[in-house]
Amino acid sequence: MSTDPVGRFLKALDPDHRETINAKPREEQERLAAAWERELEDDTELDSLDELSPPAAEAEAARRVLDRGTG
Repeated sequence: MSTDPVGRFLKALDPDHRETINAKPREEQERLAAAWERELEDDTELDSLDELSPPAAEAEAARRVLDRGTG
């Protein structure tokens, strides 16, 4: 498994969002990946989902970050 946060974040995205984010500057990708990692660490709901399906938890965290547009 990749340890690169941006690579892991991109993998968690659906194909359309992956293409959009991949076209952004690296700094923006890193900002979003950092927000995604914080979402995974901080949200207790995702802890439960992560136990059942880590890829689903990662995808949900990615969706939340993109919906907020924050980092």
